[in-house]
Amino acid sequence: MSSPLADEPVEPAGDDAEPLDGDECADHLDELGDAWEVVNDHHLEASYEFPDFETALAFTNDVGELAEAEWHHPDISLSWGEVGIGMWSHEVGGLTRADFVMAARMDRLYAADGE
Repeated sequence: MSSPLADEPVEPAGDDAEPLDGDECADHLDELGDAWEVVNDHHLEASYEFPDFETALAFTNDVGELAEAEWHHPDISLSWGEVGIGMWSHEVGGLTRADFVMAARMDRLYAADGE
C-alpha cells in the first residue's frame, strides 16, 4: 500500500520557502516506506534492494523518468541488486514537502518493480 503523499502534486518551493524543520521531517518520514531516512534534517536517503542488476536498472530508469517528468532530480547510485537515492530541495538548502512526495512515488515504483 502506498502513501497518500504519492498522489499529491510535486510543487516547487516558492521564492520565500524555508526547509522543513526536524519535527515536520519526522512527521513526513512516518508516511514513507522503511527504505527512507532523514539525514541531518537536510536530505533524504534510501536504499532499495533488488534480486539482480537488471531489475535494479529498470527501477533506476523509472526513477529517472519520474524525476524528468516532475523536474525534481535525486542523486542516484546503481550497483548489483541495489539502488541508492539521495534527495533534497537545493533551492531551499534542505527538505520540502516535494521531496517527501517524490520519495512516496519512488516507494510506489519500488512496489511495482522490485518487491
